[in-house]
Amino acid sequence: MDQIERYRQIIRKMIEGYAVFRPAMGDVEIETIFDEDNDHYELMYAGWNGPYRIHGSVLHIDIRNGKVWIQYDGTEDGIANELVEAGIPRERIVLAFKPPSIRPHTDFAVA
Repeated sequence: MDQIERYRQIIRKMIEGYAVFRPAMGDVEIETIFDEDNDHYELMYAGWNGPYRIHGSVLHIDIRNGKVWIQYDGTEDGIANELVEAGIPRERIVLAFKPPSIRPHTDFAVA
């Protein structure tokens, strides 16, 4: 198995793991998006909490140029270290939700 395919499997497994947790309130559907042709992976919530519309990304991860780009991370503890524990090297993970000027000060890839 090549490196990108291994990254795909790790990301898919993590998103599926988070998808089992239902929001505590509201009538909210959990949507998993696995677009392996474009290497786009997302966990979304869509629904209602009383009169309030719930719609948004919980996790958004892309694979670009052989690196894992965390575009959005709405998890409590953050998924980056979980990806490292699953076997993706820190230097292959970009915290894309951080401004480019801050990225050199993290323990992860700049771009």
